[in-house]
Amino acid sequence: MLEDAHGRQPVTISSLVADLTALFDDARLLGIGPGCLLNVHSSLSQIGWVAGGAQAVISALQEVIGPTGTLMMPAHTGHLSDPGNWNSPPVPEPWWQIIRDEMPAFDPALTPTRNMGVIAETFRTYPAVLRSPHPWVSFTARGPHAGELTADHPTEVMFGEPSPIAKLYELDGFVLLLGVDHANNSIIHLAEDRAHWKNKTYHAEGAPVLHNGRREWRTYTTLQTNDEDFSELGTQFAARTGHEIQGRVGWGNARVMRARDIVDFAQPWLEAHR
Repeated sequence: MLEDAHGRQPVTISSLVADLTALFDDARLLGIGPGCLLNVHSSLSQIGWVAGGAQAVISALQEVIGPTGTLMMPAHTGHLSDPGNWNSPPVPEPWWQIIRDEMPAFDPALTPTRNMGVIAETFRTYPAVLRSPHPWVSFTARGPHAGELTADHPTEVMFGEPSPIAKLYELDGFVLLLGVDHANNSIIHLAEDRAHWKNKTYHAEGAPVLHNGRREWRTYTTLQTNDEDFSELGTQFAARTGHEIQGRVGWGNARVMRARDIVDFAQPWLEAHR
């Protein structure tokens, strides 16, 4: 098989299945394997040159967890928020009310993800994928636990109980970071919700939603989240607990861990470091 200038070969479904199987075999002591519940954060570009792109990655993931496994991914839509809070980039203040009045309401079937990557966006469109109803931080899932994971996701609860990631914790699921690090690990937000530290704050937010078939702008108060220290937290979690398994998937790095392990480590860590 031809190789590129770095001696690498194309990534395929079969090679991904082999890599993921090896990673899961290493993580078997954590309880991972076929039939598991797996929340995946990913970057296709970091996996390498994949024949079939995002579709191939999803196919490999589904093959490894099998028909009794449940695959879960973030489907966040950060643009469905109050424009008065935007800073990356901001918009002129005279635009704010126009956006609030005119932005289409969140629709689980239609609203595309934003900044989640092509794998998560492709997965959103798959048959039998269900999506939680939060207008900003929804999650998608496919498999036996999909209905339970996505059924309730109150607008004012981004990442606490009873959000999909809180259910991931309760169902003893796993997290796979595929070509990304803990800065993208949304399960840590559950620890954020549960932790207590000085100056923990909440803020006013808003989003366009459908209520009884009609669009409305809903305001709510939610936790002010902050992922700036998640990478350092994750590094210490791996070094101090031994509960993170790392390996190569495609051309990139992958990390897998039990959701409960990272949350139970992160909660006191956040309380000590914030």
